[in-house]
Amino acid sequence: MSNFIKKISRRTIMQALIALPALSLFRNQPAVSDPNGIDPDEIVEVNGWILRRSDLA
Repeated sequence: MSNFIKKISRRTIMQALIALPALSLFRNQPAVSDPNGIDPDEIVEVNGWILRRSDLA
């Protein structure tokens, strides 16, 4: 394990730590069958914020 950590650069570790919060955006997302059928007034939750879908565009 120690040998593995020595081979990873600090830059790679920092990039991975920065990317971790972004991964939560892709979890539990239902598949959209028809992108034109999206209701712009649908209420969605993004990172704890309750927004209308039209506010995200």
